[in-house]
Amino acid sequence: MTRFIAAIDQGTTSTRCIIFDASGAVVSRVQREHQQHFPRPGWVEHDAREIWHTAQAVTLGALDAAGLSTGDLAAFGITNQRETTLLWDATTGEPCGNAIVWQDTRTDRLVAGLAADSGQDRFRDRCGLPLATYFSAPKIRWLLDADPTLRARAENGEIRFGTMDSWLIERLTGRHATDVTNASRTMLMNLSTLDWDPDLLAAFDIPRAMLPEILPSSYVYGEAAPFRGVPVASALGDQQAALFGQACFSPGEAKCTYGTGSFLLLNTGTTMTRSERGLLTTVAYQLENQPPVYALEGSIAVTGALVQWLRDNLGIISSAPQINELAAKVTDNGGAVIVPAFSGLYAPHWRPDARGVIAGLTGYVTKEHLARAALEATAWQVYDVVDAMNAESTVDLATLKVDGGMTASEILMSFQADILDVPVLRPAVTETTALGAAYAAGLAVGFWPDIDAIRSHWQVDRRWEPTMTADRRAAGLRQWRKAIDRSLNWED
Repeated sequence: MTRFIAAIDQGTTSTRCIIFDASGAVVSRVQREHQQHFPRPGWVEHDAREIWHTAQAVTLGALDAAGLSTGDLAAFGITNQRETTLLWDATTGEPCGNAIVWQDTRTDRLVAGLAADSGQDRFRDRCGLPLATYFSAPKIRWLLDADPTLRARAENGEIRFGTMDSWLIERLTGRHATDVTNASRTMLMNLSTLDWDPDLLAAFDIPRAMLPEILPSSYVYGEAAPFRGVPVASALGDQQAALFGQACFSPGEAKCTYGTGSFLLLNTGTTMTRSERGLLTTVAYQLENQPPVYALEGSIAVTGALVQWLRDNLGIISSAPQINELAAKVTDNGGAVIVPAFSGLYAPHWRPDARGVIAGLTGYVTKEHLARAALEATAWQVYDVVDAMNAESTVDLATLKVDGGMTASEILMSFQADILDVPVLRPAVTETTALGAAYAAGLAVGFWPDIDAIRSHWQVDRRWEPTMTADRRAAGLRQWRKAIDRSLNWED
């Protein structure tokens, strides 16, 4: 009897397999990190072979940990780091080099050239995205320009492109495919037609022959040959998967995931909302034989990565959880404000010229104040995104559902509720990214009957209510805005 769903969560720093039961509870979890490659300043790469081997290992490990076999699984779901770009040989399946990670900024000059005549929003009407190094299309173009032999082979269908979902789907099933959420992050898919757009392909000079088939998010892609034919029945970009796992199925519902970066998505229903304030219009999910559901997204590049930087580069802490111990020793930031624009600012600013700053330093500031300022930097970046969403949505955000590793920080979550002036809710099952992939896969194979059944599983684990005075909130915002201004125009 197939009693469980397995989700492969292929993230930026690690790959996990989590097995869920019919109530959406975690049965087992195995995670393994993969290496980060930094060949030059601003360049970030992953070895796709390592990721594939890791995905297999954690899946077998999760089955073993639960005492299960593949026969106990109804389906696999896949969720993945988005925008990370890989090319591979269509015949051998061998990668043509390392994957270029979403954080990588090597395409900055290419992006600037494409934006020179018509601006950063040149393609926004078609794909919902501004021109930025973040997305896949400039990365594909860079790879084809860097090796002319690849371009000729790509035009002949000998080279394939994919984000990490496509890489795993093909390794598992042999099918070259992606889902609408991941395709919507390439800058090559038309949001209205849900197909590769000829004008966008021409503008980026990318052959259509190398692109995967676009399919719904909840859909049987094929059978996983390495795992005795268990159906691979969903694919969702990680942030859309978290929205799904948080049961944000109605327009106006939103979630924020706090990880390496942080990502806030607002369900806008089956109608696209075109942003004029630096947000992204993206596909939230699509169920089989149903119209797509869209979302507004605010993408923040550096949140948890700032804590890692304090640990690895400055040695202020020896482990990530220590940030909270340090921050708890002081009652405020001591006047110090950190803007972690390590690779520019993402939403809602979209300023690639920005760089990180620590403003307001005096002799009074200690490492404890810097620890608190680092946590507050995450909350203020989320505030900027919520502020933009409230300006564009018909209804202001009433509550914020949260997930991700940083939600373990009482200081951060309490401060987030304070500056947003709305309750912040953390669910009982915090593995919402993997859970969303599992839910979508379960719907595709009939493991769960409908989204109402999924919605009934969502429960609150922790709730933070705002307590900050309006005057203190306004003073903090003024301080934050001044620090943002000082981060701009750093790079020519």
